[in-house]
Amino acid sequence: MKEREHPREVVHAACAAHGQDTVIDWAVAFLTGEISGTAAFGADLPKLVAITGSANPGGWTAPVDPANYYWIRVWAARVFLYVWRDDVVDALLAVADDPAWRVREHVARITAQRELGQLVDALLPMLEHELPRVRAAAVRAVGAAGEFEHVEAVEELAGDPDLTVRAAVERALVKLSERLDRPMP
Repeated sequence: MKEREHPREVVHAACAAHGQDTVIDWAVAFLTGEISGTAAFGADLPKLVAITGSANPGGWTAPVDPANYYWIRVWAARVFLYVWRDDVVDALLAVADDPAWRVREHVARITAQRELGQLVDALLPMLEHELPRVRAAAVRAVGAAGEFEHVEAVEELAGDPDLTVRAAVERALVKLSERLDRPMP
């Protein structure tokens, strides 16, 4: 059985084959719904294969249940962990309130990685999400890209019942203090 390539390798191979701007355009189109789930598993399948490395990245039986189409947006968002263009911020902002928590979590991950301060306010509702991993991703994003006015929202999670969230809060407050060059209250 062939071992699956790391997503980074898949994305870099797609960029080598099709060009980085093309891959980014495809990912934006999948992320924002410009390319629908039906098209992704139909006429636009070669584009999905390019960014995921598989004709059936979810391993589903055909036809793919439309309930699983949100995964296309997750895979598309993941592309931006490995390649970037500044206009992607608009697409991320458009899906910051996506109905699928995994999409929102990826937006937070990208925000943290790329320090995208313009997305922080849109991610603040995630600090109250029911899933600890989503709250932790939002806290990391605020720590990496937030401003002083966001500190209170992060501090409110210092007593979170989940250890991962509490640890993310501690690191985020240190990061904010260092990045903003001022002590936290």
